[in-house]
Amino acid sequence: MTVAQAIESKVRDALPVAHLQLENESHKHGVPPNSETHFKLVLVSEAFQGQMPVRRHQAVYGLLGEELDGPVHALALHLFTPDEWRAQGGEVAASPDCRGGSQHDPEFGR
Repeated sequence: MTVAQAIESKVRDALPVAHLQLENESHKHGVPPNSETHFKLVLVSEAFQGQMPVRRHQAVYGLLGEELDGPVHALALHLFTPDEWRAQGGEVAASPDCRGGSQHDPEFGR
């Protein structure tokens, strides 16, 4: 099972999912080809009703602890209730391209 499959499976098993979109964004970062280290998760669930964003994030992080402790370096979360998702127009902003991390640090290379 790939990391992406594990993430999707765990989320679907734990939460009522109205919409789930998982994007492997590793190719936008300085990692080897075919890596599974950077993901963007768009998740719409009734389970988020009445929850502040931090509680939603904590719930998803709790589900994915094994992945976050291991192969996943970054997980961008976009978490909505169905009403919020409709009000949003079913769209989220594109993730920015990687700026190279420490390569832009003046101390890099010393």
